[in-house]
Amino acid sequence: MTRRIAVAIALVLLAATGCLRAQLPGELAVPIRFNRYHDQAEINALLDRYQKAFPELARVETIGRSHEGRPLRLITLMNPATGKERDKAAMYIDANVHGNEIQGAEVCLYTIAYLLENHGKQERLTRLLDERVFYILPSVNPDGRDYWISQANTPSSSRSGLRPIDNDRDGLADEDGPNDLDGDGSITMMRQHVGHGGTHKIDPADPRFLVRVGADEDGDWIILGSEGIDDDDDGQLNEDGPGGYDLNRNNPTDWQPEYVQFGAGAYPFSEPETRAVGDFLRAHPNIASLQSYHNAGGMILRGPGAANLPEYPRADVQVYDELGREGERILPFYRYMILHKDLYTVHGGFVNYAAEGLGIISFTNELWNDSQRFQTRETGPDDRKDFNDLVMMGSHYHDWKPFQHPRYGAIEIGGWTKDSGRVNPPFLLEETCHRNTAFTLNQAEHMPKLRFLEAGLEDLGEGLRRVTVAIRNDELIPTRTVQAAANLIGLPDFLELSSPEPFDCHAAAELLGREPELRRRPHLLDRKRLRLEDGLGSRQTRRFEWLVSGPGPFVVEFRSEKGGRQVIPLAP
Repeated sequence: MTRRIAVAIALVLLAATGCLRAQLPGELAVPIRFNRYHDQAEINALLDRYQKAFPELARVETIGRSHEGRPLRLITLMNPATGKERDKAAMYIDANVHGNEIQGAEVCLYTIAYLLENHGKQERLTRLLDERVFYILPSVNPDGRDYWISQANTPSSSRSGLRPIDNDRDGLADEDGPNDLDGDGSITMMRQHVGHGGTHKIDPADPRFLVRVGADEDGDWIILGSEGIDDDDDGQLNEDGPGGYDLNRNNPTDWQPEYVQFGAGAYPFSEPETRAVGDFLRAHPNIASLQSYHNAGGMILRGPGAANLPEYPRADVQVYDELGREGERILPFYRYMILHKDLYTVHGGFVNYAAEGLGIISFTNELWNDSQRFQTRETGPDDRKDFNDLVMMGSHYHDWKPFQHPRYGAIEIGGWTKDSGRVNPPFLLEETCHRNTAFTLNQAEHMPKLRFLEAGLEDLGEGLRRVTVAIRNDELIPTRTVQAAANLIGLPDFLELSSPEPFDCHAAAELLGREPELRRRPHLLDRKRLRLEDGLGSRQTRRFEWLVSGPGPFVVEFRSEKGGRQVIPLAP
């Protein structure tokens, strides 16, 4: 066997695994491929397999059900041997809020596999799973996901959930959606040759496509829209397809009614999917960082979602900016952006609710970027066509074929397939999964990590003692965002001095600065249990002291909803 043949066989075998072997030693406990897309039943089965293969580290639960009754299955990853769940900072990750945005669920599965399969094998990933908690919901919209995968669609359809909506207000719901007239599995376009008086002509550079004629030209083709017929005989085509609402406009923060923003629903959390996720987030105040995956555009997005809302406080923006800049390095061809400023207005968006309503550092990543087709930041108008022809061997575009339409007569059907515009081609999926997993794990590493830098117990004579401690957050993300502290979101952090023996606390203060400029900010209320509304900021150290009388020993405990718990004993 020649060396070239041996290398070729090795590459084929590596590609056939899909997957994680480049990142994992040995065999996978749960074999999985990341060069294909999984339907909801497969996702649920994989979650069960991970729970069975890693019972000490993985727990699967159903947090709610979709409109059609599909379970919203979430997996919790943590190591209970290294501490309680609520005593650790947590990261929440979800995807597939929009039904057609399917690759985010694959990134979630990759994240699960990467953490579990590497635990005990790679030091950094082992530490992450030992010190942090991960809540991962691969599909917020399982109805829409399965509909996009199993039914004919366009690249942009099946965005909604599947609660029937009377979009055309004729008293019926979902009765006139697109029709796959030629049975090719995609909703493509219809066109008709009219001889003259048309709006388009054949593109002289590529006869597969039409171009609009100029004002002084006579076109011989017209475009009739997406494939379909008039199912309800009202004179219109495709005006009332499945669903018609937007789960990413149904959250409480800056929610606006339908006449302001289409798809918002009757009221915040009116949909069972968003309500289940909101209930879960509020029940888990240890969530310090959040990532939601969408597609497409190659973006790392943060709020605010609307121009009428104030920019985030400066200290919070500095956290977002550092994570965003790191994200641009981890994710080539992605840009770090502000939703309303750099993209468009979103009222009632999910990451806006998480950040502004719950005080969680939150990002949305849009996962596919046109630049990825040819790995260049400069894209041209023909890139989509060239990628189809040169790389996908024509599979993303269906040639025009004749069809006898019940209304229009002789027409042609053809054009771009449903998987041609917004989802990764399967051969490019694994890189997207790994890089976005790396981005989220980088966020998880930056969640609050607390430690006592120093602690002392000094005898001042006549039964009086001074207790001093310095507590530090070593990481970028604060225990409380400035926005959360200013709006009294969640509980403040607490620093508590206790003892198994009775003792008196005569004074308590925060020490500001160092000698000889040392100043004290006294705590006048509940001096044994100091309320720290501002928490510990980004890479911040705070120092405190108590004047007490009592035999001791003493214990100092720092407790934070998003930063966890640290305890240090002080003996006489």
